[in-house]
Amino acid sequence: MIAGRNGALFAGLLLICGVAFLAALASGSADVSFTETVQALRGVAPERIQSLVIELRLPRALTAFAVGGLLAVAGVLMQVLLRNPLAEPYILGSSGGAAVAALLAMMLGMGSLIVDLSAFGGAMGATILVFMIAHGTGSWTPARLLLTGVVLAAGFSAATTLLLALSPDQNLRGMLFWLMGDLSFAFEPARCLSLLGLLLVIGTAAARHLNVLARGELQAAIVGLPVRGFRYLIFIAAALATALSVTTVGVIGFIGLVVPHLIRIVAGSNHRVVLPASALAGGTLLIIADTLARTIMAPRQLPVGALTAAIGVPLFLILMGRNRPDRDR
Repeated sequence: MIAGRNGALFAGLLLICGVAFLAALASGSADVSFTETVQALRGVAPERIQSLVIELRLPRALTAFAVGGLLAVAGVLMQVLLRNPLAEPYILGSSGGAAVAALLAMMLGMGSLIVDLSAFGGAMGATILVFMIAHGTGSWTPARLLLTGVVLAAGFSAATTLLLALSPDQNLRGMLFWLMGDLSFAFEPARCLSLLGLLLVIGTAAARHLNVLARGELQAAIVGLPVRGFRYLIFIAAALATALSVTTVGVIGFIGLVVPHLIRIVAGSNHRVVLPASALAGGTLLIIADTLARTIMAPRQLPVGALTAAIGVPLFLILMGRNRPDRDR
């Protein structure tokens, strides 16, 4: 019964993902028919269509899928690490550190490569800083790590606001779009896809350990799981996924928060199912959001982070309403 339900879940997600991919490749300021899109994928379309679909839209769609998958996987891992269903990828200040470092590079007139490297370094540096402060002189607890991340994220937000206020007017639009998520220059999906594949393989293989740790550290220690080392691995994996996502497309919220909730409602709490299903659903959601961002007001493009928030907020409120205990009604 459970296997059949999970099979139906993956079949449905794959179908929706395939339709979302085709819609992303066919839609834009210059619409392409689905027939022409399939022909382009087969390499038999006219040169103009072939170039538009394969060289421009396909890398962007693949990047959207990879980043959405990474954010969803990071959300699953953060919720296991902190044992908190409201944990999400940016809670350790990764996005704030990336934003401050990237905006500084933009203010100094650096090129895109330096901006990307600055964002990645800022994200990883902020995450390490949160961990070092939370650790202190003893072992850290999920609550301590969570509070430290929230406080430092607030500090990074204030620094970001200050940098925007001091930036020249001609740089503000690019900075704001980056802060709200922008896939306009996302044409190299290989790094994100490689990391997503690696995390899925390792995470699925370690799903039993994730299941045990999610029930509590005491139970994990009783069954012989090296809790401290395993928490470090989860922390590094989630931080790396978040940092690469922020570096690639900027700050995109709610995917890592909403998608794992939705998958757990449908499939339960077995991470052998939750992890790959969340990656598939998160990637599909970001493809849909990016397609809408490109087409709603074409040829103008909207920041995709604003659309993920517009989709995520009401969906999350609906999920929270459905999960409210009877005694709260």
